[in-house]
Amino acid sequence: MSEELSSSAKKVQDALISHGLTSQVLELPSTTRTAQEAAQALGCQVGQIVKSLVFMGKQTQKPILVVASGSNRVNERKLSELVSEPIKRANADFVRERTGFAIGGVPPVGHSERLETFIDEDLLKYQTIWAAGGTPNAVFKLTPNDLKIITKGKTVTIT
Repeated sequence: MSEELSSSAKKVQDALISHGLTSQVLELPSTTRTAQEAAQALGCQVGQIVKSLVFMGKQTQKPILVVASGSNRVNERKLSELVSEPIKRANADFVRERTGFAIGGVPPVGHSERLETFIDEDLLKYQTIWAAGGTPNAVFKLTPNDLKIITKGKTVTIT
C-alpha cells in the first residue's frame, strides 16, 4: 500500500472525513476493479463488496447510482420503475463526467454532483462492507449504516 494517496483516492478520503467517518482509503497493490477481485484481495465475501453502478435516465439523461452487493445483479426493469423512466447503463465518458471517477473505481461518495442513489438491501445483512475508493485498486471499509448516511440513498430490493 502506498503512503501517499492518488488524487482520486484522496478526493474520496476527503469526502469521508467531511461526512464524519474515520474510514481510511487503502490503495492495494492488486486491482479491485471487479467484486471478485476485491473480495480476493480483502479476504472477504463477494457479497460484502459494494458495486457502484451508474445508470442514466433515457429521457432526462440524469445519472442514477446503484450501490449493490457484489454478489448481485441489478434488475434494470425494477430500477426503471423506481425512477419512473426507462434507464440504461451509462458509458465510461458519462460516468467520468457526472461522478468525477472512472469505471472500476467509482466510489459511493465524493462525486462531482449529487446522484439519486439506491442501496441494495442485501448490503444491510453484513456488519462491514467494502467500497471502491476512487481508483481500480483503492477501497475503504464502512458499515451499511455509514453507506446510508454518506449516500443519502434509498434502500430497495434491486435484484
